[in-house]
Amino acid sequence: MSLRMLSVLAVFTLASGLMALTVGEIEASEYKAVSENLPKLKIAFADPAWDGKTIPDGQQCPSQDGHGATPALIVDNIPSGTNAIIVEFNDSDYRPLSYDGGHGKIGFWIGAANPATLPSVPGLSDKLPKGSFIEADNRAWGKGYVPPCSGGRGNSYFAIIKAVYKAKSDKEKSLLLATGTIELGSY
Repeated sequence: MSLRMLSVLAVFTLASGLMALTVGEIEASEYKAVSENLPKLKIAFADPAWDGKTIPDGQQCPSQDGHGATPALIVDNIPSGTNAIIVEFNDSDYRPLSYDGGHGKIGFWIGAANPATLPSVPGLSDKLPKGSFIEADNRAWGKGYVPPCSGGRGNSYFAIIKAVYKAKSDKEKSLLLATGTIELGSY
């Protein structure tokens, strides 16, 4: 392959990546931020098997002999007005699933609890615990959350947690009230 063809291919690849990020940013704008400096959520694992360093055994996708589920999380510092927590799961090392909930977005209706404990949600299922919902399917296998599936190559997984006011009618706006991030671990 000539140097010119490689240059054209590189520009096309870069442009495709930028288009994907722009689309992801547009999709992520469903919730309007209430300020430029949103409060930070405090996030911790509710299950000690999750340590943020290594994905626990069995928490992988079915093609890796796992039956993974999301980790149960404790979310604190939730602003008043929050009616839901959205958790976006991503793989930082696999570009197509590295942003905007590539591994799925799961929502949890919350009451006045602060902190709130978010239950574990099974992977690749629409049978979710009461009070939880699929905000967006994963972009790999389609249904809900897809557990880590890198084949043990050391990919790093993380989640972005958003405290939101999820509009209840077309006359309301959905608002982003606070955010936080937690490293899930590598697999």
